Amino acid sequence: MFRQFREEVETALSAALSSLDLPTDDLGVEEPPEDVPATLASSVAFRLAGVVGAAPPKVAADIAEEISVEGYDYLAAVDTQGPYVNFHVTDAYYDDTLDSAAADTEFGRLPSTGDSVVVEHTSANPTGPVHVGRTRNPVIGDAVANLLDFAGNDVDRHYYVNDAGRQMAVFTWAYETFDEEDLDSEPARDRIEYDLVRYYQKGNTYLEEADAADAEAAEEEITAILQGIEAGDEETYARVEEVVDQVLGGMRECLARLPAEFDEFVKETRFMFDGSTRDLADRLKETEYAVYEEDAWQLELDDYGFEKNLVFLRSDDTSLYTTRDLAHHEWKFDNYDRAVTVLGEDHKLQAGQLRAALDILGNDVDKLENVIYSWVNLPGGETMSTRKGTGVMLDDLLDESVSRARDEVEKRLEGRVRDDDLDEDDIDRIARQVGIGAVRYDIVSKQPTKTITFEWDQALNFEAQSAPYIQYVHARCCGIVDEAANAGLDATDVDPSVLTTEAERDLIRTIARFPAVVEAAADDLEPHAVATYARELAEVFNTFYRECPVLDADEDVGAARLALVKAARNAVANALAIVGVEAPESM
Repeated sequence: MFRQFREEVETALSAALSSLDLPTDDLGVEEPPEDVPATLASSVAFRLAGVVGAAPPKVAADIAEEISVEGYDYLAAVDTQGPYVNFHVTDAYYDDTLDSAAADTEFGRLPSTGDSVVVEHTSANPTGPVHVGRTRNPVIGDAVANLLDFAGNDVDRHYYVNDAGRQMAVFTWAYETFDEEDLDSEPARDRIEYDLVRYYQKGNTYLEEADAADAEAAEEEITAILQGIEAGDEETYARVEEVVDQVLGGMRECLARLPAEFDEFVKETRFMFDGSTRDLADRLKETEYAVYEEDAWQLELDDYGFEKNLVFLRSDDTSLYTTRDLAHHEWKFDNYDRAVTVLGEDHKLQAGQLRAALDILGNDVDKLENVIYSWVNLPGGETMSTRKGTGVMLDDLLDESVSRARDEVEKRLEGRVRDDDLDEDDIDRIARQVGIGAVRYDIVSKQPTKTITFEWDQALNFEAQSAPYIQYVHARCCGIVDEAANAGLDATDVDPSVLTTEAERDLIRTIARFPAVVEAAADDLEPHAVATYARELAEVFNTFYRECPVLDADEDVGAARLALVKAARNAVANALAIVGVEAPESM
């Protein structure tokens, strides 16, 4: 309803401006400031004051007088407040919002765009467990994919696997060279990537500390593995993939806890073995930007604002990760309408160079969109290095969060007013939903480019701006619906006109905004906007809950309020689902 109302406002405002011979290219339609009592407002008078030669309030008044509200479903009235042109809704706006949101468990989902989108995220090198510093990638990536799906796109979720680089050659050599008794520690956890990462760490330590002759001999074996992969040797490929697939299997188990799941794991060797990397390198050599310097083929990207050249072929004619990723992206362009990649800030330069190279090759780089994120730190600033074996792993963070959530849930059991008995399995389930939800929401709710420090007390606060606070609203809605069913209260045929209090109207207005929030957030690839909306909706619902009893009201009012509770439940559940947080039915 909000999106349709906005369209009506834009149509009516454009017609008025045209009749006044004023430009219609920038309507300035937006949600009004808090002190402006309207559903939408236009700041167009600010922009047109200079054109008209009058003060903004006078321009706003003239425009408002010219606007007709006849023939619209939801546009009821227009007035002004200072320089703003204000737009007010009809009763039908409230009625239709209530009907739609209460009945539709998919409320907020947008119609199909017809676009296919690939979202590539996480793509951590398969060298060991996922550590906390990289947690933002799968959490944001999964939320971006959820958001684009809910906004009507056909979404595939991809993990790009680096199975051809030096790290994997070192890992393979170490795995084949050392025995269990050579390793320096026991696995930190009983899962395959925690076992095998010890070989990777041992290999790196050996290369740093061995005498020159032994280190050189090891480097020759590592180089042979790299050359075998480059040549497409099946035996070498099988050796490397034995390590890659085992480690990746363990990493997938960890990521599934978030959950972050993938439609396809795309390996970079695919683009070496099918010839596309070689073809791409040959095409790059033929461009005006290609130079052979310092025993390597490079692209000079000064025209694109990059002082640093992009190396795409070594002197021994072997490709680099970037070369293969260029072929990977051309494959994306061939198969999808849009390609979204979630990247850490340390890949910003590489992403810009990749975009420039794709443009040089004649690709439509407008199809390529990046979401850049900064790091997640823990209090105390622990450093993270898989190679050295330091840092806090994602599994540890999730275990700790679930444990702390369980403590909070158990503390609250005695004060529960809901009469559904919770057994140990219920408590375990709620602790997992709340604990992992707290991690995800705390990460998604922040703007990606800002470095964040994960704080337990904030993330698990049931009373503040956190996942548990919002999850509790959903559980409260479910409890009211259950109690109403037991009392025989029916909300299938209600009279919305009895919802006249400001708390009721404010809740309907907030629910109505949800589809527009989804639309804007998807356009900007900003799932944190949905997280912010979920918190705002929870706050508005809690005001309604305090002021508007359902079961103790007159039957007509109670039934309408019950429908409003169902509408809020659906909106909260779907907003949480987009950011990847479970919506418990009891807490």
